This record gives sequence, C-alpha cells and structure tokens, in this order.
Amino acid sequence: MDSFKEFITKYKGAIIGIIIAILILCTRLYQLIIAIVLIFLGAVVGNYVQQNKYEVKEKLKNFIDRL
Repeated sequence: MDSFKEFITKYKGAIIGIIIAILILCTRLYQLIIAIVLIFLGAVVGNYVQQNKYEVKEKLKNFIDRL
C-alpha cells in the first residue's frame, strides 16, 4: 500500500493531466482550443508581417528566387 501512495504522490501531476486530457477529448473541447490557438497564431503572424513589411518582402523574394 505504501508503494501505491508513493506512486500517487510522485505522479500526481501526470495523473491530473491525463484526467483533464480525457475530459477535453470526451467533450470535444479540443476543437475550440485548436481554433483559439490558430486565431492567436494568425494574429501574431499578421502583426509581424505588418511591422516588418520590407524584411518579409525581401525574404519572400529570396525564397521564390531559390525555387
């Protein structure tokens, strides 16, 4: 019984993470999380491109020339 208690105390965070992951999968909440992450990434990329127009333009030009 002591080894079981040690296991639980040692891996408490992993067990909680597994339970949360199962709940997210069962409720299909992962679709919402993926959508929010994609929106956030789109905003970050858009802001970077807007702030660094000329650098991005040059990098794209060089990349296309290599192809």
